[in-house]
Amino acid sequence: MAQVYRSGQLYRTGLPARMTPHEVRTRTFDPRRRGVDPDQVRQFQARVAEDLADLHRRIRTLAEENARLKRALRDWQTMHARECRSANDGHW
Repeated sequence: MAQVYRSGQLYRTGLPARMTPHEVRTRTFDPRRRGVDPDQVRQFQARVAEDLADLHRRIRTLAEENARLKRALRDWQTMHARECRSANDGHW
């Protein structure tokens, strides 16, 4: 992975680390004097975790579809290149 300087800071390019639904569900917070309702927090965490899991599934599905389309295009290009080569054989 390449390292690039930006605003004097070194960072790695590429995909950021993905948060997992499990991390969202199990995240805990420090208690405060005037805190929030823990049940509401857990309900929200569950909803966010489900949305995150759905997004991960969609990304995986799209990556598989992308790979399939790339293979199909590569196969078509190979087939087309063979057809064009045989049609152009000969002298001008």
